[in-house]
Amino acid sequence: MTLQIDDSQAFIPDVWRVYARHFPNKEAAICGTERITWRQFDEGLNRVANGLRSMNIGRGDKVAIVMSNSIDMLLVMFGIIKAGACVVPLSALLSADQLRGLIKDSDATVLFASDSTKDLVLPIADQLAKIPADNRFAFNFSAPGWVDLADWLSVQPITDPGVAYQMTDPVNIIYSSGTTGLPKGIVQTHRARQHFAWSNVIEMGFTRHSRALVTTALYSNGTWLMALPVLFGGGTLHIMESFDAEGFLSHVEREKITHTFMVPTQYIITLECENFEKYDLSSLLVMLSAGSPLRVETKKDVMARMCSGMFELYGFSEGSATMIKPEDAEDKWGSVGTPVIGFDIRIIDDSDNELPFGETGEIVAYGGGIMKEYHNRPAASVEIIWQDAAGRTFLRSGDIGKFDEDGFLYILDRKKDMIISGGFNVFPADIESIVGEHEDVSDVTVIGIPHDKWGETPLAFIIPKQDKTVDLMAIKAWANERLAKPQRISAIELRDDFPRNALGKVIKRELREPYWSN
Repeated sequence: MTLQIDDSQAFIPDVWRVYARHFPNKEAAICGTERITWRQFDEGLNRVANGLRSMNIGRGDKVAIVMSNSIDMLLVMFGIIKAGACVVPLSALLSADQLRGLIKDSDATVLFASDSTKDLVLPIADQLAKIPADNRFAFNFSAPGWVDLADWLSVQPITDPGVAYQMTDPVNIIYSSGTTGLPKGIVQTHRARQHFAWSNVIEMGFTRHSRALVTTALYSNGTWLMALPVLFGGGTLHIMESFDAEGFLSHVEREKITHTFMVPTQYIITLECENFEKYDLSSLLVMLSAGSPLRVETKKDVMARMCSGMFELYGFSEGSATMIKPEDAEDKWGSVGTPVIGFDIRIIDDSDNELPFGETGEIVAYGGGIMKEYHNRPAASVEIIWQDAAGRTFLRSGDIGKFDEDGFLYILDRKKDMIISGGFNVFPADIESIVGEHEDVSDVTVIGIPHDKWGETPLAFIIPKQDKTVDLMAIKAWANERLAKPQRISAIELRDDFPRNALGKVIKRELREPYWSN
């Protein structure tokens, strides 16, 4: 047999193995009171991977995980990947019936759960025909037909499992947020996740000395924006078990956090924290916002009071991202920036023609980070494709936007959220930006509701600032004075909160449903 040089790649598990060998005592991850070094991190991944390999779980196999934020969840999640299998991280905010549907849809043959999620998974476990009792693992709880995770891990080897990976192998299936319908399983490969890691390392300046704090759930694709790059770069990942504003501020000060990710709602809550001013946030170099648009006034407040290194990312889980960086923010308020390294973004019209800068249409994207397919949905995988003149397969975002003359992208709205009132296209985001400027408004979202004359009319929902008694009619009049005639809101309703997905994006279909059900 003639030897030949490998088509070598920097697969993520291989990068981590090197860190464990060269920086064994450096902290890799922290959650609550638990702190683990790079040696412990790699050994933990090896235990999970070797255990799965002993069950003949590897390439092509799907492993579901329904756990809450912890070091154990981190090790299980990435240990599955190190085994060569495909991890399916699922939301603990779903109902038991929804979880059953997604686990079945994913074709998972193994399930991991924790004490915080057992009430969701125990009622459905026996309904998952592809997951036998020996393949169900329980963290911090006991139940008939479940294997104790700690006991199982304790007997697994800490040596490297010796798995070879391929760039096209699936790494994970991420289920879309479901803000506009039934969630689809987004299949991402080693190639896509590699791009996701290194591109964000470069864009946000991660190094081996970075200390990144994640405030959102580990199962969420958005959380990986911070988790993967800092671990890929050899830094230290800090995980909040659950978010609260004062806990966040305290953690930043105590641990000298350099990078963090929060969704817009978390920024608003943190800025309104009663004890905000007593905390030292000077260690922060980068603050990232994603999930939904950050209002301009909130962004200015963050940059003035928390960190001048404010980054805002726009993207969709199928594979696309643009980023507005601090140095561009002042000249481009409201923009989500230019494509992240390795992506190409275009704008197309309803006839699939590419549009020049300045014209409005649907955003499509191509690059190293795009998904492989929708799991078990070949028709949907084809429907999302737009091809350019060279035959490259761009993915449709379902978002409406435009580039300005300098090539900076502006998101106008979700295509399905657009309101058509009296024949005019009305974008809720435009209205939200105006209403959000009112001094009594903490957060706002806008939907279209039926109207006998105009077809649709805008309706605003607002969350008032703390301790504010608001006059809804006065706010409506104030806003309508500043809005174009087709944009004027017909009414405002008060809310304590909005229905949201894991990244804080408002689930507008739930708000629309009562008005359109008949």
